[in-house]
Amino acid sequence: MGVLKEQSCLVLGGAGGIGKAVVRRYLEEGARVVAADRSNDRVVALNEEFPEFIAEGRLIGVCSDVSTWTANQQLVGRVIDEFGALDVLVSCVGIYDQAVTLAEIDPAQLEAAIDESFRVNVGAALLAIKAALPHLRTSRGRIVLTASFASFQPGGGGVLYTAAKHAVVGVVQQLAYELAPDIRINAVAPGVAATVMVGLTSLGQTPKDAVLPGTEAVLPLGSIPELSDYGAVYALLGSAEGSAAMTGTVIPVDSGLLVRGIAPARRTP
Repeated sequence: MGVLKEQSCLVLGGAGGIGKAVVRRYLEEGARVVAADRSNDRVVALNEEFPEFIAEGRLIGVCSDVSTWTANQQLVGRVIDEFGALDVLVSCVGIYDQAVTLAEIDPAQLEAAIDESFRVNVGAALLAIKAALPHLRTSRGRIVLTASFASFQPGGGGVLYTAAKHAVVGVVQQLAYELAPDIRINAVAPGVAATVMVGLTSLGQTPKDAVLPGTEAVLPLGSIPELSDYGAVYALLGSAEGSAAMTGTVIPVDSGLLVRGIAPARRTP
């Protein structure tokens, strides 16, 4: 057992991509986890992948649309009913705008696209945090959100995604100020991850692979990270002791993208 031994955790977006990697790492570190995801197929696959943790009563997969207040209330209640406390709230929920530019968006679709991007990328986390606040105060718990390379630099998405991910940084910093000293909140800012990005339904976008051919060539580290590479950072921020002096921090885990952006690397002989 490790840094999350006997900690009760709620992971939103926990059945796919980075979210599932976080769930895996949290379980390996000794946590009890309710993992919520809006895809029932992914929840079923998650439960099938980790039968030993289900048998131990340490993993519960739930299909839920966490962009609603009612869903978040129910999920927090489920954690309390099953585990008796809530120590860590993690959100890996997000949708991507597939780098569409403002000029390319039909004006008739723009209002709905703005609402959808911010409701899911920002609003879902705020609803979950609000629902969890009383229990996190009791446990002096931790919140871990998911920002992005696009939280700091252009080029990681279109204007809707980039604006929403910048807003996530604002949420982390403002709530670190509001919730201290009882609750700590930090975030991980991934760069490139080998996962599928859900598009904006308001723009008729379908899910697409996040990694395009040749992506590794523009990464300073020269390779696509494994999803498991992200889990350790989420575990650090979720731990009571390992990140005890951290709040309001966003940690880039971006293969070096912030060092020089997405322009081609300058190679020395």
